[in-house]
Amino acid sequence: MPISAAALRTHIDYTVWASRKLVSAAAQLPPAELVRDFQTADRSVLDTLVHVYAADRLWLARFEGQSPSSLISDDDRSMSVLQNEWPALHERWREWGAALTDDRVLAPLAYTDMSGRPWSQPLWQLVLHVVNHGTHHRGQVSGFLRSMGHRPPQVDLIYYYRELN
Repeated sequence: MPISAAALRTHIDYTVWASRKLVSAAAQLPPAELVRDFQTADRSVLDTLVHVYAADRLWLARFEGQSPSSLISDDDRSMSVLQNEWPALHERWREWGAALTDDRVLAPLAYTDMSGRPWSQPLWQLVLHVVNHGTHHRGQVSGFLRSMGHRPPQVDLIYYYRELN
């Protein structure tokens, strides 16, 4: 069930839109709420958003032919990175996506994971994985916000589609 390059670009734009909305919401939190430990794998609002940012960076590097060996550095764990470096990364994603063709998205991409294992999958599957990964973790952040008494922004895909029209 491959999808077109245009559909992948739309999904890239969606993940940019949704991530930016949640970073804006997180920026309004007091420091204690930003780092409150929810006993999940990535613990807090900040660390969960940093995880998504770092994964976006890792996958784009793979798509550009690199094999990163680490995911998150200590320098990544700040709102300033999410507010300043993530938007720049999003623009790189959009530029990369603009060059996609329908033939290219069907082609396999060979890469090495952080454990040194080689993999090869069609590019479209990997891009959708990145989008889906972000959606999963943005849902966690939305739940964290709700549990602290905040109303999270609407970041479901349907709201993105509605804004397009």
